[in-house]
Amino acid sequence: MSRNPAAAVRRAVVRALIKARDGRRTAAGKLFTVVVLALAGFMMASAAVAARGQDLRPNRNTDLIQLVRAQASRNVDLAKQAGQLRSEVDKLSTQQGGAVIDTSAGAAAAGLTAVKGPAVSVTLTDAPANVKPIGVAEELLIVHQQDIQAVVNSMWQGGAEAMSIQGQRVTSRTGIKCVGNSVLLHGIPYAPPYVIVAIGNQKGIEQALSSSTYLQAYRQYTDRYGLGYSEKRISEVTLDAYTGAIELGYAKPQPK
Repeated sequence: MSRNPAAAVRRAVVRALIKARDGRRTAAGKLFTVVVLALAGFMMASAAVAARGQDLRPNRNTDLIQLVRAQASRNVDLAKQAGQLRSEVDKLSTQQGGAVIDTSAGAAAAGLTAVKGPAVSVTLTDAPANVKPIGVAEELLIVHQQDIQAVVNSMWQGGAEAMSIQGQRVTSRTGIKCVGNSVLLHGIPYAPPYVIVAIGNQKGIEQALSSSTYLQAYRQYTDRYGLGYSEKRISEVTLDAYTGAIELGYAKPQPK
């Protein structure tokens, strides 16, 4: 018995049509043809009703990417709200006996203030889904955390003064981690493309990106298999302040 009912019905319809052209069909054969055609019509009508004008087999990867992007946007909004509340708390807590403690220098170093200036932007994207070169593992055709980290490290080495990934400010607490086909940043999952922006000496940053042996190998895959890498200068950009948690968590021994 066929494991595909639809295919079995199509084969039965073809057999029935062939028999229909044979004038010597028996009465049982005629009845069989009518039953098969009626069954095929019923299945097609049921499929149309179930679909309601939509694809019965949507692209699950596309749906997942849209879900990740929607959740990431919501998490960013919540992080901004938390940052605003934290800023209000900090203003109150720094006022001691009428004296205001100046923490502006530390806040700037920690990425807690917005920064504006000329920048270099790098965008990393997965290779197209239809690119499946023989002998090349699929995981080599998507962007990983180490690829993003290579760009970030090169930008810092090139003299970057401030940086963001996916619009999120990079600080000493920033960690990049692969989770499935997405990248986790500050607890928020992001889908490609991944955009890294660094404010600083544009020439120095570009030279550092160009001289990175890791990125040189990455760009070879770009040329061969369509793994995305694009780089451009931005005359002026503003990087928002970091709005995530600033308290450090650590393990504590339990009392005996």
